[in-house]
Amino acid sequence: MSTTAATTTTSRTATSVARKLPGTIRLGLVRGGVELLQFVRERDSMVFGFAYPIIMLAIFSTVFGDDDPAVSEGVSVSFAQYFLPGMVATGVMLSTYQTLAMSIAVERDDGTLKRLRATPLPATSYFLGKIFLSLVTVLAQTALLLAVAALAFDVPLPDDAGRWITFAWVFVLGTAAGAVCGVAYSSVPRSGRSASAVVVTPLLVLQFTSGVFFPVTQLPGWMLDLSSIFPLKWIAQGMRSVFLPEAFATAEPAGSWQHGATAAVLAAWLVVALVVGTRTFRWRRHDDG
Repeated sequence: MSTTAATTTTSRTATSVARKLPGTIRLGLVRGGVELLQFVRERDSMVFGFAYPIIMLAIFSTVFGDDDPAVSEGVSVSFAQYFLPGMVATGVMLSTYQTLAMSIAVERDDGTLKRLRATPLPATSYFLGKIFLSLVTVLAQTALLLAVAALAFDVPLPDDAGRWITFAWVFVLGTAAGAVCGVAYSSVPRSGRSASAVVVTPLLVLQFTSGVFFPVTQLPGWMLDLSSIFPLKWIAQGMRSVFLPEAFATAEPAGSWQHGATAAVLAAWLVVALVVGTRTFRWRRHDDG
């Protein structure tokens, strides 16, 4: 067989194989199923991850007892209702930013990313699988948190369609921004063992400074200004506009819910993290070239 004929045959074979490969989105869904299965098998991680916002809601509701945080108009709610939006926001960031940043850093360290890169799996499909995992887990976690809040703490859920529409777009934007930030930040830890401290610490600090664990009226102005740079503060504020009476808007730093600013900041983080992640993402360990 001549060289030309061999080359032609090889090219046709490669083309035939390429045509038989599933599409990028389909492979992403398959990869997402694998990611979800691995997540479910890690039962301790799954249970504690889902339980964290519920436990924190229970702690704050118990510590503050039956006291009611009131605003100038005299409207008051239970502390369980007041802290629910912050717990929803925390759950979003835990299931997106924290989960993805830590899991990808570990997979890079143990060589999983290097092996996947050597397979026909497109990089886009890998990331779609991670995003699929985040979306499924954050939906399940949020649904569980809302159910516990309503049934165990008598927190009234919104009965206005407009509030649920606000919930939807804040939830979607927050989830997307958190997921992309997690992928981008996953390149920061230098090893899988250091990932926990490097990833969890910033998020834990932001929970204290973004109005999640404390009413925004009790936080210094400079602290709120610094936190307003990051997504968590805006997700929490957006969720407060969903679950708290309209009168509570006056307690916000700007005296309103700032829906436009919330959408702009979350969208900006989504775009910036996407650009940074595209330029800095590593498939190999830092010491592997």
